[in-house]
Amino acid sequence: MTLSTAKSSLRCLSRLMNTVTWIPLNLSVCTCSSVASGKVEVNGVHLHYKHTGHGNQAVLLLPGAMGCGETDFGPQLKTLNKELFTVVAWDPRGYGRSIPPNRDFPPDFFERDAKDAVDLMHALKFKRFSLLGWSDGGITALIAAAKYPALVHKLVVWGANSYITEEDLKLYNAVRDISKWSENMRKPMEEIYGREYLAKTFDAWVEGMNHFAKNSNGNICRHLLPFIDCPTFIIHGQKDAMVPPFHPKFIHQQIKDSKLHVMTEGKHNLHLRFAEEFNRLVEDFLK
Repeated sequence: MTLSTAKSSLRCLSRLMNTVTWIPLNLSVCTCSSVASGKVEVNGVHLHYKHTGHGNQAVLLLPGAMGCGETDFGPQLKTLNKELFTVVAWDPRGYGRSIPPNRDFPPDFFERDAKDAVDLMHALKFKRFSLLGWSDGGITALIAAAKYPALVHKLVVWGANSYITEEDLKLYNAVRDISKWSENMRKPMEEIYGREYLAKTFDAWVEGMNHFAKNSNGNICRHLLPFIDCPTFIIHGQKDAMVPPFHPKFIHQQIKDSKLHVMTEGKHNLHLRFAEEFNRLVEDFLK
């Protein structure tokens, strides 16, 4: 990989993260009104979550790598229709306020997250629910929908991939060393996790993604896609520098009767930058 490729990758990630509103974890509540939070023990771990709304349809929001409910889904917690939906945003184990434990990335970490997510919703007394997954959270949502079909009502994913290519690995490895990140990109995450935890955990995430390429022929959940039978909506940002367009197209091809929508100005964080449009699309699909 050339130095120019690495610099380009860093610029892409910097632009992505500079558009995200980060909230320090010493805040006890989300700035969104009528949003509550709690913790519940699931599979031996105390998982943190936020919830809002009182609608009949339960929806779980699944964040991306190093993300949590309050950093990744502020506009959704604030403005998704609270009359129609009960919205839950969780922090996967080792992320956000679901620490301890420290985050690790064994070969089955996506499957572990999928089980944690489903069991969390059971613990919260939801018998059936829809999943909205972004990036890594989209991968987790795909696995959950395939493995627990009786529990998942509808599925929305964006910025997700079901396998790893050399093109993906070049991007991940280019941004592996957080000391090369810009201060604007690094500082907000250091405020959440501290520099040591951020560096160690992000490095471990990159290693985990490399593991899929080396030991699974790039496969993450490609083999599970044909088993997803719930209504599925795939959204892709045409300007997403993190996920090439062949990934959402493949997911669309593999999931029967799924819908694919491309947001022409959307980037990886399209649900944050174009929250009003995104929320409208999601609400129309979930109704």
